[in-house]
Amino acid sequence: MGQMGRPPKPIEQKRMLGNPGKRALPKEGEVQVLPASGAVPEPHRPLGDAGYAMWDRIWGAGIQWISPQTDIELLLMTCESLDERSRLMELVASSGESKDRRALRALNSEITSNLSMLGFSPVDRARLGVAEVTRRSKLEELMAKHG
Repeated sequence: MGQMGRPPKPIEQKRMLGNPGKRALPKEGEVQVLPASGAVPEPHRPLGDAGYAMWDRIWGAGIQWISPQTDIELLLMTCESLDERSRLMELVASSGESKDRRALRALNSEITSNLSMLGFSPVDRARLGVAEVTRRSKLEELMAKHG
C-alpha cells in the first residue's frame, strides 16, 4: 500500500529550515555524502533519439542533485520509457486502439512519477531545496538582454 500524507523531507532540507519538527537528525558526519556528477555520463545501455535527448536534458538541469551512483538506473529506465512512449504514440496514431491509448496513459504516468522522484516537478524541487522558478519582469528581461 502507498504512503499516505506528505513524503518525508530530505535531511538537507530539514537542516536548512532549522529542523522545524524538532526530531533528532543524524549528525552530519553520520550521513553518507553522495558525490555529484562532474560531467554528463554516458548511458550504460543504448537509448533511442527521444531517450538520449531526455538523458541530456535531465543531466543538464539536474547535475547538481542527481547522483551518478544511486540515481542513474532510475534515470536510464525513465529514458528507456520515453523511447517506448515514442513508439507507442506512433502505434496509437495509426491504430487508435483503446488498449494502446490506455497503455500510453499508464506509461505517461510512470514517466511522470519517475521524473518526480528525480526532482523534476516544482513541488519536488522545492522539497529538495534546489531551485525556485521566478518570473522575470519585462525590465529584467531587457536588462539581461542588453547588460
